[in-house]
Amino acid sequence: QVQFVESGGGLVQPGGSLRLSCAASGITLDYYAIGWFRQAPGKEREGVGCIDSSDGSTYYADSVKGRFTIASDNHKDTVCLQMNSLKSEDTAVYYCNRPLGQGKYAHDWGQGTQVTVSS
Repeated sequence: QVQFVESGGGLVQPGGSLRLSCAASGITLDYYAIGWFRQAPGKEREGVGCIDSSDGSTYYADSVKGRFTIASDNHKDTVCLQMNSLKSEDTAVYYCNRPLGQGKYAHDWGQGTQVTVSS
């Protein structure tokens, strides 16, 4: 059974930065496209961005483009989300998973990591 473990969240002031990490048991992240997602209170889960491990290409939601960067750490087999210039609207629980397209995901969701952007 695949289990995702997200870490690195916390409380940060607007304009600040955080680096989230996604690790998993039961799967080698480097073999797949891995996405970051977030869910704010009262809202549906939304995609933040994705990295295609086959060629390292990345994709980002318009709301985070230019501020967030996804990268793979092949040595540690983790996928990181570097978040800069954080805004209050980035406040959410952040998750990682394998997207399959059409709103489907390969595995169960982990517990996520809380990111709170507030002064």
